[in-house]
Parts: sequence; C-alpha cells; structure tokens
Amino acid sequence: MPVAVTLSSLQEIAASNQWAAIMPELLLAGLAVLVLGFELVVPKTYRALIPAIAISGLAIILLGVGIHFHTTFLNDDTFDHLLHHSDGGQFMRVFFLLTAILVCLLATVTLERQPVPKAEFYHLVIVITAALMLLAQSNHFVMFFVALETVTVGFYILVSYFRTSAASLEGGLKYLILSALSSAILLFGIVLLYGVAGNRALPGATADAMNFGALRGFLAANPDNFLANVGAVLVLAGVAFKIGAVPFQFWIPDVYQGAPTPVTAFLAVGSKAAGFAVLLILALDVFRPLQAVLVPVLSVMAVATILFGNLAALTQNNVKRLMGLSGVSHAGYLLVGVIAAYREPLAVGAVYFYLLAYLLASFAVFAVMAHVSGSDDADQDLEHYANLARERPFLGTVLAIGLGSLAGIPPLAGFMGKLLIFIFAFKAGLYGLLTAAVVGVVISIYYYFGWIRAAFFPFRRATGLAASEPPRPVITRVGFPVAAAMVLLAAGSVILGFYQGPLGVWLVSR
Repeated sequence: MPVAVTLSSLQEIAASNQWAAIMPELLLAGLAVLVLGFELVVPKTYRALIPAIAISGLAIILLGVGIHFHTTFLNDDTFDHLLHHSDGGQFMRVFFLLTAILVCLLATVTLERQPVPKAEFYHLVIVITAALMLLAQSNHFVMFFVALETVTVGFYILVSYFRTSAASLEGGLKYLILSALSSAILLFGIVLLYGVAGNRALPGATADAMNFGALRGFLAANPDNFLANVGAVLVLAGVAFKIGAVPFQFWIPDVYQGAPTPVTAFLAVGSKAAGFAVLLILALDVFRPLQAVLVPVLSVMAVATILFGNLAALTQNNVKRLMGLSGVSHAGYLLVGVIAAYREPLAVGAVYFYLLAYLLASFAVFAVMAHVSGSDDADQDLEHYANLARERPFLGTVLAIGLGSLAGIPPLAGFMGKLLIFIFAFKAGLYGLLTAAVVGVVISIYYYFGWIRAAFFPFRRATGLAASEPPRPVITRVGFPVAAAMVLLAAGSVILGFYQGPLGVWLVSR
C-alpha cells in the first residue's frame, strides 16, 4: 500500500521528535562517551576514577528520573509513534538504572582481579542500559528490534569479557549462536505480521503494520488469521529466549557460568526484566485479540518453565548454574502473572513488584558471590561457602536474606511477590497454573536452603559424613560502597516484605 510523502507529513514527523522525552537516554549516551573519553585524555593514575564517574552519573540520572517520574509526556507517543511513554515505562527506566548502578558496583570487585580493560566495561553497561530503557518504551517493531539488538550485541561482548577464561569465551560463543537463532525467529515473526497486515484483501489492512497500534487494529479485525497467529507466536518465542522460558532456556546454565559475575547478574535481572516489560506490551496489548491462541501457549510454557527450572536446579553444585536455573523458574512464576493479567488487569502491578523483589534478592546474592569467587570466576561451587557465615557473618547474613527472598520465605519481599502473583492467578481462575507454581516453590526450598546450610554449617559430602572443609578462594574484602549497597539490598527485601507502602499501592492499582 503506497504512502505519499509530503512536506506537511515530514513536518508532522519532525514535530513529534520530542527530544526532551528521551533526555535520560541522551544523558546516558553522553555519559558513555565521557567514560571512554576520560580514559583517553587523563593520565593512568586518574583512571581509577572511571568506576566512580560511571556510578555517579548513573545515580544522578536515576535521581532525575525519580524526581520527574510523572513527566509531561506520559501516555503520549513521540518520534512518529516509535515510542510510547507510560507509567510502566517510567518504572522500568528506574529499574534499569538501578540495575546498572548495582552491576557497576559489582564490577569494581570482580574486574580488579582480571587483566581486562575497565572503561570499556562501564561504557557497555551504560549503552545497554539506555537501549533497555528504549526497549521498554518501544511502540514500533523497528524501534523494538533495533533496541533489542543493541542490547544483545552488548551482551555478546560482556559475556566473553574475561578473554583469558575458556569458560567466558565458550559462554560468549554459545550466547552468540543461540541469540542469533532467536533473533531470526523473532524477525521471521515480525515479517509475517507485516506481510499479512499489509494485504489489502483483508479487513483492517494497514500500510504501517510495524506500528503496535495499527497492528493491534488489524489483529482485532482478523483474530482467526492463521499467518497472523503464527507470526505472533514466533515473536513471543523470540522474547521467550530473553526471559529464559522453556523451551528456549538451554543457553542459560553455560552462559551464566562462563560470564563474569556482574554480567551474570545483569543478564539475570536486567535482560529478564526487559523481556517481561516487552511481553506485557505485546501479549496484553498488541496481541490481545489473539488471546484464544496465546493463553494456552503461554500456559504450557509457564508450567514447563516452573517445573524444569526447579527440578534442574536440584542437582546443581555450581552456584552460578544454580542461579541460572532458579531464574528459569522465576520466569515461570512471572508468566503466570502475565496470563492472569488477561482477566485481572491489576496483575500487571504484581509482575512489576515481583521484578523489584527479584532485583533486591538477586543482587544481594550476586554481591556475595562476587566476593567469594576468587580469580576463577566460573568455578563457584557450594563447598566454597562452607562455614561462610561463621567466618564472614556479614556476607553470610546477606546471602541468607537474598536466598530466603528468592525462595519466597515470609516475611521477605520475595514472599510478597509470589503471594501477589498467586492471589491474582486464583482470582483469574488459573487453578492449574497456581498448583504448578506452588509445587515449584516447594521444590525450590530444597536447593535454596541447601545453599544456606552450606554457608552456616561445615561442608558435608553426599555420604552425609562430615569432611574436612575443601579449599576455597581467598574472599575479597568488602569495600564501603559495596557494603552499603548490600545493606540496602538486604534491608529492602526485609522492609518490602513487611510494608509495601505507597509503592505497593501504586503497583497493584495501576
């Protein structure tokens, strides 16, 4: 369907380019350039300031987004409908900035033990963060794909950042190959949707099928179109790779183990949250007319994800692989919340709350892992944590709180996140999904508490007999900035478990 391009139409497009609407992303781009430029122009003795510059810049931008949370662009489209600004998008902006700050803090611990460039790491984290923020606000498949691939290419580099580590290089190669496959599936789905929505023989055909609003209108007029349904399923399959849902989860154990610990945390929290931010937009808005097909697909995926993640984690001794597989199960719980939102719209707020609780608990655990791992970042086994709480009470306490929250033990934030998801699943009548989720929680208690037991008691081998404690890597001293962050993470998990306050009210009343 041809589109006439006139001077007035170009003027309308230019008028929609509200640069102030993406000021946080523009500031992140400037910060990324500053970090690289600082390394080029200052003497080596001052390059130790690069992490402080990156973290301070991210914190200032986070403060600005928080102050101007209710921006004048809320509920508006900008850049010729490429972006849509919503309160959910603003929440994800804050989420990704907080994630980036914590990743950079963990990097100050891990990177010092490796002969790798420092400035480039922080530069990549900042660029990926900006792309994640744009991804969560995308309203057009062009914007969506460009932002997604920017994130993906950045992670290709970060996963294999420890170039002297065979495990890191192997993880990067596997992530490259499998992520390229998922991008191909995603792009094929987009092409199918674009092609069928532009067919003028069908009702509601549109020349702008890449636009989410126009595509939603076409799907509402053609909910039973076979190619449209296939295209939507393929797009969601590409998104499922990012969140680590079955059957697209096989990359997670190897990639999580090989990646540097800060990058593993970034993948586990930032990439997963971005996937769910996009999934909420696509499944509940753009593809909502295809609900009859998508709900059964997502339901099977949710059950398989919960059960596979928890059962596979039972046999893991490497804690990075354990965190990866447990993260698969958390993706399953979040999928239950997404499905419940079809009938109970307030479940969207429960998904956001769960993501926040997951951030607090996961980074608390990864912070402990960064200090215990030693020089061999990929080799982090349960026996390395034997008697950790006795020798390092602070690390042991933070680890216990983080793992307890991930397990869903009351009164921690993770428990409240699961409880909200379960309540909305019950209200939506998803009794089968609710049963699978409860079974998954019960299974997860075994391996989470196995890790806690290893940290608080002497190591015991499979025979059950006490054995001499195996050698563990030298534990890194906890610096003040990281210690303060760990205290805030642990305290946040406890406080949000007891009192959700205005945040909880806002999230579940959106």
